[in-house]
Amino acid sequence: MSDLVEFRAEKDEFFASHHQSPLTPQQKQDFHGLVYFPENTALRLEVMVEVFSKLETVSIQTTGGDPQLYKRFGRFKFLVEGQPAELTIYASDDGYFLPFVDILAGSETYPAGRYVEVNELSGGKFLVDFNLAYNPYCAYNDHWSCPLTPAENRIKVPIRAGEKMFHLP
Repeated sequence: MSDLVEFRAEKDEFFASHHQSPLTPQQKQDFHGLVYFPENTALRLEVMVEVFSKLETVSIQTTGGDPQLYKRFGRFKFLVEGQPAELTIYASDDGYFLPFVDILAGSETYPAGRYVEVNELSGGKFLVDFNLAYNPYCAYNDHWSCPLTPAENRIKVPIRAGEKMFHLP
């Protein structure tokens, strides 16, 4: 079993049974696993990030109304199916955060966007693995408050990797 398959199975088990799952007890009764795009190695990227000269603190609105503070850390460029795209990475005390909305939002993926945790590598590179893109907890029920994707991270290319839109049967 690949690491990604194992990770997804563990996440499904967490959602189905853990007391900290974002699913309500009613949703858990009908839950049969999350839906994902097949693994896409072309969207597991090691990128050079152009770090901003001034790490500006920005307030990102949330679905619950209370804004959260992040630092605009840097920007990276990449290709998706031959189309150029660029995204901004944000930083917090918890690490690096990449919210994004792609062209599939609202049809195949959560309309408000998905998130990716970004890992710093050596030599100034960062790992951005869109296969690990996930829906924020507010995608599962309205009791959660989640940061909304800033306009600068709305891209017109398809990110066919990671978690798809959540639906119960």
